[in-house]
Amino acid sequence: MSVTYLITGTVKPEQRERFLVMLNELLDAMRHEENFVNATLHCDPDDPCRFLLHETWVDHQDVLDVQLHRPYRQAWHEALPELLAKPREVSIWQPLRVDRKD
Repeated sequence: MSVTYLITGTVKPEQRERFLVMLNELLDAMRHEENFVNATLHCDPDDPCRFLLHETWVDHQDVLDVQLHRPYRQAWHEALPELLAKPREVSIWQPLRVDRKD
């Protein structure tokens, strides 16, 4: 069964553009992974420095054992302390139902 991660974080205002460039590069690389399903990046309409990433993968164990250790993630993980105003929050969810407009 797939797994969805909701990742929220607040970026330092002076790091917002760098954050978006780095995150877009990360998402572009992730999209080509075999177990990747989808990702949606949201921005808080009341706070342009607060973001929510909705990320779905086929297998949680693959994310832990393989995906988090991909070389393209290294710079991202190293930069997070400089980019974020406070630690990000990650929650893990299992989908029960998916609806899409035809």
